[in-house]
Amino acid sequence: MRKFDTILIAVIACMITFTSSVYASEKTEDVNAEIVREQTVQSKIDDIGAKLLNANKTPNRVVFVYNKAAKKVFLKYDTTLTSRKIVLYDGTYKFTDSDDEIAAFLARNIVLAARSYDGQFSGELNTVQIMASPKKYEVIADKLAVDMMVAAGYNPLGLITFINKSCPQRRFDMISSKNLTSKRLAIIYEYIVNKYPYFLVNNTYINNEHYQNFLLTSQNNRRLLKKKLETGSKEKIKYE
Repeated sequence: MRKFDTILIAVIACMITFTSSVYASEKTEDVNAEIVREQTVQSKIDDIGAKLLNANKTPNRVVFVYNKAAKKVFLKYDTTLTSRKIVLYDGTYKFTDSDDEIAAFLARNIVLAARSYDGQFSGELNTVQIMASPKKYEVIADKLAVDMMVAAGYNPLGLITFINKSCPQRRFDMISSKNLTSKRLAIIYEYIVNKYPYFLVNNTYINNEHYQNFLLTSQNNRRLLKKKLETGSKEKIKYE
């Protein structure tokens, strides 16, 4: 083999080794960065979750887990209600832009998880009731989540922006296990108007694009609420 060929092979070998080394280094850096990101998110939801539990004097243990899976695997039985573990999937986390919105997600799930401690059969009966009447308990959880957020120092309008971003609007709710998102938002808004008007008078979300979108898409429902408030009616509004 000529000397030139030997040198060329050596140079190519060095380049391959260097490239492999750089690739391995970059891959390691990516893995480390992802680990740091997961730890940061986990720490954040632990802190917000603990703040919600402590401020509301929740005597039951609930743990919080961040899962980088894109979305929840749909099961017939919601294990959140029995394991007392709240999982924030990355597919949901991506819709949160503030601590208020993270607190919104955690608070409404804390309500359901904590309820599974109470009642007969170590809370198992309550769990069955929640699953049997999902629309009813969805509204209850939303309202109690507002209370929990306020008690812990979070802005309940974050629940409105979070739901507005993350929950699609169905065409009908007659055959669905969930309420129309527009109805949920209207009920939450009415609850805040009646119980926590301060957050609307001093509205720090007024320039938030997602809150503005809620105002735009909820005009008819808010007109119904305005009429109810003006007339002093006690009847339940049939939101659209």
